[in-house]
Amino acid sequence: MAGLSRGSRIIFQQNLKITQLGKRGQIDEAIKVFKSITHPNTVTYNSMISAYAKNGRIINARHLFDKMLYRNLITWNTMINGYLFNGQIDKACELFDKMPQRDHFTYALMITCYARSGELEKARDVFEAVNDRSNVACWNAMITGYAKAGRLDDARKMFDGMPVKNLVSWNSMLSGYTQNGEMQFGLKFFEGMEEKDVISWNLLVGGFIEAGDLGSAKEFFAKIPNPNVVSWVTILSGYARYGMILEAEMIFDQMPEKNEVAWNAMLAAYVQNGKTDMAVSLFNRMSQRSAVAYTCMIDGYCRAGKLKEARDLLDQMAYKNVGARTAMISGYIQNNRVDEARWVFDQTAERDVVCWNTMIAAYAQCGRIGEAFDLFEKMEPKSIVVWNTMIAGYAQVGQMDKALEILKNMGDRNVISWNSLISGYTQNGFYVDALKYFIMMTRDGKKPDHSTFALVLSSCSNLAAEHIGKQLNQLANKTSYVKNLSVCNALIIMYAKCGNISDAEKMFQDVDNADVISWNSLLAGYALNGYGKEAVKLFQEMEDKEVVPDEVTFVSVLSACKHAGLSDAGANLFELMTRNYSIAPSSEHYACIVDLLGRSGRLEEAFLLIKEMKTNVTAEMWGALFGACRMHNNIKIAGCAIEKLLELEPHTSTNLVVLSNMYAELGRWGDVERVRETIKKSGAGRLPGCSWLEDRNQLLVFLCGEDTSPQAVDNFNVLFTLTAQMMDMGHMPAMTSFCLDSDN
Repeated sequence: MAGLSRGSRIIFQQNLKITQLGKRGQIDEAIKVFKSITHPNTVTYNSMISAYAKNGRIINARHLFDKMLYRNLITWNTMINGYLFNGQIDKACELFDKMPQRDHFTYALMITCYARSGELEKARDVFEAVNDRSNVACWNAMITGYAKAGRLDDARKMFDGMPVKNLVSWNSMLSGYTQNGEMQFGLKFFEGMEEKDVISWNLLVGGFIEAGDLGSAKEFFAKIPNPNVVSWVTILSGYARYGMILEAEMIFDQMPEKNEVAWNAMLAAYVQNGKTDMAVSLFNRMSQRSAVAYTCMIDGYCRAGKLKEARDLLDQMAYKNVGARTAMISGYIQNNRVDEARWVFDQTAERDVVCWNTMIAAYAQCGRIGEAFDLFEKMEPKSIVVWNTMIAGYAQVGQMDKALEILKNMGDRNVISWNSLISGYTQNGFYVDALKYFIMMTRDGKKPDHSTFALVLSSCSNLAAEHIGKQLNQLANKTSYVKNLSVCNALIIMYAKCGNISDAEKMFQDVDNADVISWNSLLAGYALNGYGKEAVKLFQEMEDKEVVPDEVTFVSVLSACKHAGLSDAGANLFELMTRNYSIAPSSEHYACIVDLLGRSGRLEEAFLLIKEMKTNVTAEMWGALFGACRMHNNIKIAGCAIEKLLELEPHTSTNLVVLSNMYAELGRWGDVERVRETIKKSGAGRLPGCSWLEDRNQLLVFLCGEDTSPQAVDNFNVLFTLTAQMMDMGHMPAMTSFCLDSDN
């Protein structure tokens, strides 16, 4: 600085100010400084491009870049870094191809670009294109890419193959272990490091916190030779994350120096743990309040439902940055005040990606998909997150054609994009389509993750497509996702729903850390396949291992009891549920008990239970009673049940057809005709029933009333023959007539 002229010193200070304002999110102030400079140099432009990019205004950054008469290598790298920061990988790649020259930093940036988007093969191609094999930055970027993707073996091979390693290399590999929860390997690697700095220690402490091992985190924090502010903030945030506020306060009080980051960390700790009053007290003690502090406090008020206080604080801000406004928008959304959120959104002149995503997601999640789409069309540039939000939004309201259209129009899809589409098909009952687009996903070059496997296995379960499920099981084995708990649970359910209880049991036994969902999955499998005694035994084993059952557990075990006719065991479990576990019976629990009593012939008792219930009686309960009436030929109670079912489900024809058949069996043809007229008047049964059958590795779909197939008559004749044989063998009640609905 001493050797610079006065003019050079001034412009140096102005350039530095632009950079600092950009980092603090004060983009409007940075623009004012930029416009005040009469003769901006290349550094000025670079600083402003960086400020724009870091505040989500990537279009402004590109306009400035295009206006520059002279661009140096730093300019190009800054612009690429801006695209990387805003998740626009395709734009970064486009600029990379146009560069007149590249340096080590450029290659490292592009490797990071591809790695962050999950395209590690492309990242490796860029790495291989680097002529200088001693370029440590590129090696480090590649190690980081593999580590973030969980490919630790590949990361370690890269690390071991490096001709020259620096401290960043060691820390990158250590970070891979700690961020992926491999603390045993991480600790061993840390102990073998040739050189360590405070970053190494912080990574280890942070890893233990992520793994939930606060004892080890505290132990190694105490061993750090010269802890910096990051060290203190890491352990403070760790305590706060697990609700240990007193310990976090002790760390805060012990800190030798408290900078802005430390104050904000303690403020965030109070907010995250719902200590709003303590957060307010600390906020008032802060000598300097940054935009981060205001944003954190607004978030705290919103979490506590104090929206007026949050709004007042926003209004007090001299510079209302986009982060604070987004926190206010999010607060209104969390409290179902979407229109007020939109008002704040409209008042936000400079919106970043998070702001747009928050507002669009709010509309999508509350079913206002038209308004979500209107905003989506206005958003430029569109982040991959918002494309995925729109897919999920359309799927939520059942508009799968629109969801598919969004996916097809996306420039760059990721695994989440495909998972959102597959999830939509699964949730809306289009199981065959879910499997179809899983195949399309693999053809698109995207590797399935644990969520993908769980979704497609769910579709296999609902289709009873065991052959496809087994193939997915093998694929999950190859990719190591078979150890993921959600995948294991999905496999248990799939095998159970396909009637393969032995494989479901084997899958359950192979689960390392079974949770309540794992137990519930096998219990549901037992219930579905009529293994009542096994279900009761499994429930007892569950209690012995001190796994706390939930509502779903009791639905499964009660259902198993009803199918096996274990009325006494079911009644005892129903009582146990309320007495020992304080679980209030839901409509599903009541439906199970009604069905249980009904199947054992205690129809009057079941009918009385429904009439005396304090909770809302559902169609499921009346349906269970009606089914039992059919089994025991009790027309009187069946008639009462049907009346209630017609009130609750006026467009369901199944129960009316069954009642018609019951009357036909008793020769009451006038009642048969009356019920048939009711079916026609109600408009019931317009949607055909659908069944699936897996035959020779092919999935066959049958629709009710689909008689265009040349095999339809043959299929009916076979069905009629099987029905007659079942009646002869006593597996179903003999019918005095066979009532068919010609309209269906």
